[in-house]
Amino acid sequence: MSGGSSGRPGSGRAGRGGRTKSGKPRAGTGGHGKRQLEGKGPTPPAHLRPGHPAQRRAAAAARDAGGAGPAGAAGAPDGRPAGRSSAGRANQAGRARTPAAGEPAATRARGAGDAPEVVAGRNAVLEALRAAVPATALYAGPRLDVDDRVREAIALAAQAGIPMIEAGRAELDRLTAGSVHQGLALRIAPYGYAHPADLTARAAARGEPPLIVALDGVTDPRNLGAIARSAAAFGGHGLLIPARRSARVTAGAWKASAGALARVPVAQAPNLARALTSYQQEGLFVVGLDAAGAAGVDDLELADGPLVLVVGSEGRGLSRLVAQRCDLLARIPMAAAAESLNAGVAAGIALHEVARRRAARA
Repeated sequence: MSGGSSGRPGSGRAGRGGRTKSGKPRAGTGGHGKRQLEGKGPTPPAHLRPGHPAQRRAAAAARDAGGAGPAGAAGAPDGRPAGRSSAGRANQAGRARTPAAGEPAATRARGAGDAPEVVAGRNAVLEALRAAVPATALYAGPRLDVDDRVREAIALAAQAGIPMIEAGRAELDRLTAGSVHQGLALRIAPYGYAHPADLTARAAARGEPPLIVALDGVTDPRNLGAIARSAAAFGGHGLLIPARRSARVTAGAWKASAGALARVPVAQAPNLARALTSYQQEGLFVVGLDAAGAAGVDDLELADGPLVLVVGSEGRGLSRLVAQRCDLLARIPMAAAAESLNAGVAAGIALHEVARRRAARA
């Protein structure tokens, strides 16, 4: 007989379409042929899955580092060309870089390589507003359960002239990179760093010998804020930090400074050692705090002159190149069994000694 089907698996239309002669799906195929039943490869890791909290965090970290999205976005994990999933990841990263509707234009530009910071959570937002941290927008959910913290945050934002923007949960999730925001987020304005020469110009305008604090390897923003607070209390004219591998002026630094960062400028230098050399050429003495220093800060003869005080990290201390640039290494006298001091505490002690000597010789 011609033109008929034998009905056996793999022969005629029944085998090609995954269906029996009567047109019903063949058992175990779901109505699909072999090609449609093939797998799509291994499940991608969490940081590459569109919409996953880990992917949003990876995209935010890549944006902060100046990248275009999470690693591997150009292709699938097994080396196949980027398909629909990779395109979705690219679109997700692109959406994360788009300013929110109603966002002030000032927050759209990145200043000095720093992106605007977002503080998430009711307690964190309230603490930032109480510390008068400069902010550009307060984001609140549309059906927010109002409590005392929310009321106070809204009132403080209104007093400071910070616009309030209603945002949906998806928008808040994107803004906070998947953090627990409790329906409230605060966008912090990027800090405008000064030039190292601005600090000496500020001292000259006051008719005072410059007193600058340089931070070498200090990576905790709270230490930066505490040092700014001490500098404001003891007549410092500014802080100098390297552009890389250093704490930045964040919401945490603002809170630790108790508002002192509004009065004490922070300058950034691409290379800290070269910036110190430039200060030396202008006639400033560079003194580094070091446990093995030859002199004590209480016997510092250079205190009443133009001075740069260099503070290193708590564990590592001053880097080799920076220590070599110093005109003098000074120590803080301590008991032999005492551990190294916190960078903020060490800077406060040294600045107090400098201020005391300057006042005595005035």
